[in-house]
Amino acid sequence: MAISEDSVREEIRKVIDPELFVNIVDLGLVYVIDVQPADEPDQSNVFIEMTMTSPACPAGPQLIGQTKQFVSQMEGVKEVEVKIVMEPPWTPDRMTEDARDQLGIF
Repeated sequence: MAISEDSVREEIRKVIDPELFVNIVDLGLVYVIDVQPADEPDQSNVFIEMTMTSPACPAGPQLIGQTKQFVSQMEGVKEVEVKIVMEPPWTPDRMTEDARDQLGIF
């Protein structure tokens, strides 16, 4: 199975923010997913840029670790790099409608 941005995005929907109980994709924390060919046939390297709801987010290390873990387990993934960025800053308007519904934000 070929690795794509969409397949990575679906895999990291499994990463749930432990404080808000919503996945990081629907929260709007994932900014960039870049899939590049690795130096081995049928392998890809995945680079992810994501943010946190605040710079001092206590769940940050857990979210980064789980993101790396889930993507690394995908067939055809050689390396995963997750970079935390704070620009642009996260705001609630980055959330999907599903996330807003779950959190009661209208």
